[in-house]
Amino acid sequence: MKNIIIYGIVFLASINAALAQNPSEIPLDQEWKDKITKLAPEKANFPFKKKKKILVFSLHTGFWHWVNPHTSAMIEILGEKSGAFDVTTSTDIAMMQKDKLKEFDAVVFNNTNSKPQYRNLFVDKISEDTSLDSLTVWTEANKLEDNIIEYVKKGGGILIVHGGNTMLNNSMAFSKLTGGSFDYHTKQQAFQVRIEDPSHPLTKSLPVEGYNHVDEPYFYKNAYEESDFHPLTYFNNAEIEGQKKGQEKTSGKTYVSWIRKEGKGRAMYISTSHNAQSFENASILAYFLDALQYVVGDVKVDETPIGK
Repeated sequence: MKNIIIYGIVFLASINAALAQNPSEIPLDQEWKDKITKLAPEKANFPFKKKKKILVFSLHTGFWHWVNPHTSAMIEILGEKSGAFDVTTSTDIAMMQKDKLKEFDAVVFNNTNSKPQYRNLFVDKISEDTSLDSLTVWTEANKLEDNIIEYVKKGGGILIVHGGNTMLNNSMAFSKLTGGSFDYHTKQQAFQVRIEDPSHPLTKSLPVEGYNHVDEPYFYKNAYEESDFHPLTYFNNAEIEGQKKGQEKTSGKTYVSWIRKEGKGRAMYISTSHNAQSFENASILAYFLDALQYVVGDVKVDETPIGK
């Protein structure tokens, strides 16, 4: 009987640990919105002369992240409470046309996951029209990608959130624009997100020692290897469990967020988050507000790439 009790305690402990590292879905209700509103910053950290316009683009054809609508709501709350920007949300690829993009100071790609076959969100969506041949589909998809790249070069900003980097994952041009492509992620787990430079204006909202975070640690490929970006946060590779066999990294660091300059515009990537619970943190909300101000051009910061 004693052994049974001990085994039972161990089993329950293991179940609780697993649940803690795989947060359950939570409803996007008024109670959650009120919680985020209360935690959100009272005002923006950086001064701004006029309210900016942000498009939150949340189309997905591949993996659906349940956190998508929470992320959109969080950004809307940050904009409304700070007064720094107005937010438009959409899943319509017509918003990637040149005349639509120029209406916005920045675009947030919110978990815009593509299907595994081509890893191209636009090909996935355009090919739903079965009257189009393959050449037409890819030609139109490439135009939309070119529109985004040109938009940034001419002064626009983009913020890619979590799985948003898979939207054009096999495009080297998009990888260079954003700083890297998705390679794989491990199981969800608690890990320490560390600060690359606590004195950088975009990391001052975060604790100097970093923060413990439950998420899918992301690893990257393609342009990421060139390090043509300025890193903001990272994790130590040796602390991450369940890395892909044959690709284990036992030393060094992998970045969790970074920024880069492209022409007159700006790109930023933030791996946070697979879970809406991550936003129930005042520091994380302040960090997102700072990030949004950066991509709309409210603040000038050091963007020097580490690979240069």
